[in-house]
Amino acid sequence: MLTLAEISLGQTAKVRTVDGPRAFRRRLLEMGLVPGTEVRVVTIAPLGDPLQIEVRGGQWSIRRAEAAQIQVDR
Repeated sequence: MLTLAEISLGQTAKVRTVDGPRAFRRRLLEMGLVPGTEVRVVTIAPLGDPLQIEVRGGQWSIRRAEAAQIQVDR
């Protein structure tokens, strides 16, 4: 299983599941990161954390530890 944290810069993936604490899952789902949504890694900070991702036309910053809880398909 591949996670969002493992996606390379510039690659696009589809969200499969969002794991983690209930509040974390709920916040991401409310913001539109639901299964089937396409996500693209736009930028990776110099030290590797955080990642900047594009979701539904918007750009988010997400910690690598949080991205590791989001399972994706290429």
